[in-house]
Amino acid sequence: MGNAQGRLSPQEQMDLLHAANFSERDLKKLYKRFRALDTNQNGELDTHELFDVPELADNPLVKRVLSIFDTNGDGKVSFVEFLVGLSKLAANTDEFQKTKFAFDVYDINKDGSISNGELFAVMKMMVGSNLNDQQLQQLVDRTIVQADKDGDGMISFDEFREMVSHIDIADKLRVDL
Repeated sequence: MGNAQGRLSPQEQMDLLHAANFSERDLKKLYKRFRALDTNQNGELDTHELFDVPELADNPLVKRVLSIFDTNGDGKVSFVEFLVGLSKLAANTDEFQKTKFAFDVYDINKDGSISNGELFAVMKMMVGSNLNDQQLQQLVDRTIVQADKDGDGMISFDEFREMVSHIDIADKLRVDL
C-alpha cells in the first residue's frame, strides 16, 4: 500500500474513502499513524506492534480486536483492514454497527452466536484472576440464561442487542481521531 515515501496514490485514497467512513484528512492522519505503528515497515501490524500502543497495551481484548480487524485471517492487519476496523468504532458510526462489533468480540468462532464457552473465554480475558473459574462460570451461566430468549443455549445477535440495549454502545465503543 502506498509508495516508498509512505504516501497513498490518488486511486488508493479514493478506494479507501469508499471502504470506510472517513474524510480525506482523517484518512491521511490514520495512514501516518499506521506507518508509525508498523515498526518493521512491512505494511502490516501484528500483535506485538499493537501491544506497543499505550492505549492498547493494557487492554485485555486487544487480541480479539486484532482478530476482528484481521478479516483475511492471516494474523496481521493491513492498512485497509485497520481502516475498515476503525471505521466501525468512529464517532459517526451508527449504533447497530458498533453493537455488531461488540458482538463479534464475543463470537470467537464467527458462527453468528455466542456460546457458553466463548462467553467464558472473553470474560476470562476481562476479569483475569479476579474471579476463579467456578465464579466466572456461574456468571456466564446466569448471563446465558437471562439473554437466551429462544432457549438454544446460545446468544444470538438479536438477543445480544436486546441484552445491551440499555448501554450506550455508540459512546462506549468510540475511537476519536
